[in-house]
Amino acid sequence: MSSRNSQANKAAARDRLRAEREREAKKAKARRQVIVAVSVVAALAVMGGAGYLIKEAMKPSAWTAAKDKTLVKPANSSGKDGTTVVIGKADAKKTLEMYEDPRCPICSQFEQTVGPTIKKDVDAGKYKIQFIGATFIDKGSPGVGSKTALSALGAALNVSPEAFLDYKSALYSAKYHPEETEDKFKDRNYLITIAGTVPALKGNAGFQKAVKDGTYDKWALTMSDKFDSSGVQGTPTLKMDGKKITDGQSDNAPMDAATYATAIDKALNG
Repeated sequence: MSSRNSQANKAAARDRLRAEREREAKKAKARRQVIVAVSVVAALAVMGGAGYLIKEAMKPSAWTAAKDKTLVKPANSSGKDGTTVVIGKADAKKTLEMYEDPRCPICSQFEQTVGPTIKKDVDAGKYKIQFIGATFIDKGSPGVGSKTALSALGAALNVSPEAFLDYKSALYSAKYHPEETEDKFKDRNYLITIAGTVPALKGNAGFQKAVKDGTYDKWALTMSDKFDSSGVQGTPTLKMDGKKITDGQSDNAPMDAATYATAIDKALNG
C-alpha cells in the first residue's frame, strides 16, 4: 500500500472517530437535558405538594371554621339562638330540664333505663322536657364526636320533635353508643347509619344533607355554650323548678325507672 493511501485511510478513520464522538456527545447532552427537565418537574411537584400540605395545614379545622358560620336554627326550637328545645304537650304545667352530652356513657345508661319512662310521661302530658346539650367530653377525651352528634340532633329536631327524641334514644342505645374514649360519633356517615333506625329519618335526604354539610354545627356550638354558662358540672343532670332531681342517696340523677318515678313525682308535687 502506498504511503498516500495509508495516510488517506488514517485521515478517514480520524474523521469517522470524530463524527462518532460528536454523535455520542450530542446523545449525552440530550440525556442530560432530559434528566434536568425531569428533575425540575419532580422538584416542582415536590414543592407544589409541600405547598399544598402547608396550605392545608394552615386551614382552620371544620369546627374552628364553624364558629364563623351563619347560625341556622332548627325548626321546632325557640329562643334568640334556637337553643331552647322544649318537647311535650303545651298544657303540661311543669318542665323537666335534661342536661346531656352525646358521648357521655352515664347518659347512655340513663337513657336506656329511664328514657322509656320519660317518653311515656311526656306522651301522657305529665310534664314537658327541655334539652340542653353539652360537648365537654370532646375536651376530656379529645375529639369532636359530642359536637358532631349534637349537630346531627339539630338536624333531627328540624324534622320533628318526635324524630329528635327517637334519634337521641338511638344514639344512646347499647348497640350504637361508643365507649367514652372512642370518638366514633365524629363520623357523620356513622350518625346517618344510626338515623336509619328512626322511621322519620331513614332515607331522609334533607336530614342526611344537613348532617353531612354540618348545617347545624354552629347551632351545636351555641347550644354547648348555653350548657357551659348553666353552672351544671356533669351529665346527666335533671332539674325541675330550678331544683336538681336526684336518686335520694347522692347528688346524681336516678339511674333506674323505679327511683326516677319516686323522684319525679316528688318534684311534680313540690
